[in-house]
Amino acid sequence: MIYTVTLNPAVDKELVVPEIAFDSVLRAGVTRVDFGGKGFNVSRMLQALGAESTALGFAGGKSGDLLRDGLATLGIGTDFVQVSGETRTNVSVVTEPASHYLKVNEPGPTISASELDELRRKVRALSREGDWWVLAGSLPPGVPTAVYADLITDIQAAGGQVILDTSGEALGLGCQARPFLAKPNDVEVHQLTGLPVNNPAEIAAAAQAVQASGVGHVVVSLGKAGALLVDETAVWQAASPKIQERNPIGAGDSMVGGLVFALSQGYAVAEALRWGIACGAATASLPGTAVGTRPLVEELLPQVTLRDVTAVA
Repeated sequence: MIYTVTLNPAVDKELVVPEIAFDSVLRAGVTRVDFGGKGFNVSRMLQALGAESTALGFAGGKSGDLLRDGLATLGIGTDFVQVSGETRTNVSVVTEPASHYLKVNEPGPTISASELDELRRKVRALSREGDWWVLAGSLPPGVPTAVYADLITDIQAAGGQVILDTSGEALGLGCQARPFLAKPNDVEVHQLTGLPVNNPAEIAAAAQAVQASGVGHVVVSLGKAGALLVDETAVWQAASPKIQERNPIGAGDSMVGGLVFALSQGYAVAEALRWGIACGAATASLPGTAVGTRPLVEELLPQVTLRDVTAVA
């Protein structure tokens, strides 16, 4: 089974306007509502690939009900902790054609100690040997930065495997709990290690420093340039296929979805990265917040090149 954990989900509202102008009334021609959160995006990608997952996290108020019902309509199972606060709403204003945007994210509801304890008890009860977990995204107010480290400890003690995709202190503390895989981007791996990341060799050195701290595998996402993987024996560079980019938002989450899908199917990490890159590219090639379909992912998969750059790094 695959579980995704989104501690600070959101209802994402997108307003499409002809142009962005300040100090004036903008009229939206199109309005779209999506169910936002990095873990949810991973679950959506898994669903598109034909894999089941259960989405966990906090949900509260009418917005929380909207998230639960919306994910159910997509065929994604949920197991939320109900909280007293209202799930946040994030608002985006984007131009058509998509040349500019504004995005405003609410901080999210304050989570109480009892609500956090309930989530941790739920994760412990669900954790089983052989399961895969994706812990992803920012933290809402009231949640300590060590939360991912605590969850990783609980899950891996039961025999599960964890992919961690977050940033800041939560990433640093989470890596200390030795997850199976961490997925920072180049900026985040620089913040984590203090090492320069101006070229592939420097990025590889920074990723190796993270791995040396106890993380099993490190994937550094590089946007259009693909990604770099440090595993037990080698450094791999994966190049993204050439696409006509439509909307890159959510492509990184789709990459994690492809990674965890392939790993759950028994692929080696390097080969799983190829699936991840193909999923990210598929999503980036589509308009709006759509995720790549399995036929599109399978079409792009042979175009993902993987190169052993251990000697260079």
